Amino acid sequence: MGMETLRQQVLERLDHTKEATDEEIYDCIDEILIQESKKTYLPLKTRIQLRKSIFDSLRRMDVLQDLLENPEITEIMVNGYDTIFVEEKGQIRKLEARFLSKERLSDVIQQIVARTNRRINEATPIVDSRLEDGSRVNIVLNPIAINGPILTIRKFPEHPITMQDLIEWGALNEELANLFSDLVRAGYNIFVCGGTGSGKTTFLNAISNYIKKERVVTIEDSAELRLSSVENLVRLETRNKNVEGENEITIRDLIRSSLRMRPDRIIVGEVRGEEALDLLQAMNTGHDGSLSTGHGNSPQDMLSRLEIMVLMGVEMPISAIRAQIASAIDILVFLGRLRDRSRKVLEIVELTGYENGEIQIHPLYQFVETGQEKGRIQGEWRGSKERLKMRKKLLAAGICWNK
Repeated sequence: MGMETLRQQVLERLDHTKEATDEEIYDCIDEILIQESKKTYLPLKTRIQLRKSIFDSLRRMDVLQDLLENPEITEIMVNGYDTIFVEEKGQIRKLEARFLSKERLSDVIQQIVARTNRRINEATPIVDSRLEDGSRVNIVLNPIAINGPILTIRKFPEHPITMQDLIEWGALNEELANLFSDLVRAGYNIFVCGGTGSGKTTFLNAISNYIKKERVVTIEDSAELRLSSVENLVRLETRNKNVEGENEITIRDLIRSSLRMRPDRIIVGEVRGEEALDLLQAMNTGHDGSLSTGHGNSPQDMLSRLEIMVLMGVEMPISAIRAQIASAIDILVFLGRLRDRSRKVLEIVELTGYENGEIQIHPLYQFVETGQEKGRIQGEWRGSKERLKMRKKLLAAGICWNK
């Protein structure tokens, strides 16, 4: 007898007049499996697997549950109910696992969005959400997604990744980690940029944990940041439009509201549009030490993108926008994913001002490849003379930049 038939038997036996507990569901599954084993021999291993699979399909994430529990898997991509890909150890592969029907996948999707008080249907076919562990979820329904529903889950580790973890993985070295520790404590405004999957959110979370004894407001589309070191923490999350197309709460709304919460620092998970102007203004009005991220293929590209983002919200002369950017952002960090799939800090630059129509940029560190060993790219972070000036500034501010 197939799992779907057993699952239907469990559903028929459950008392639908009340919410069944996990224990009651397990008891019901066990009773049915015992009955079936009397008719047909079921090995113990098969019974254990059926027990878990049936329960996962009723209370958890169906065939995705095992993938979510696998720490080696970092991304889950569901292209319709019968096609599932995963990224494991940097490699993408197709699985044999599949949902039994489109309806089962739809049930899982509704279960996900309900947990974050969001809604997805034909009127709102695209939704960003999250799982309880903070993993990022994007959902697109038919007919927008022709072979949908499409479900993409970017997993996050159970325990937040620390700066020490990034050092051990080769994303940066001790010298750079000490620099970031001092920059954060000194109240420098830091903007992290990079491509998709370059580790921006992970890095932002790691450097955010250098913040101590301050009031911090985090603003995100889907709450992912976990600042374990901050006690006085306010976490804000955007809200999509309802069925009537109303009551949307945007990043801009949250930034403006956060300014009335007496924050010492504001952390914006990612800027993509006109909210960039509000972030820059917040950085320029006494909220030193604020942090954010954005998509950019280089520090120069990120600055150009910020100009475009500001223009989305207001008409301003380019000169005024560049002056705002140069005044607001102190440090720009560029992250990248190399050919061996490793993630690294590729460049750190300082914005020193606005002169002659251009933002003045001074590189502090740059990652330079030196070769390969066992398929892994080797390299070193080379510092410029400007880093010595930065060290003097930190020392003058009473911050000790360790060598």
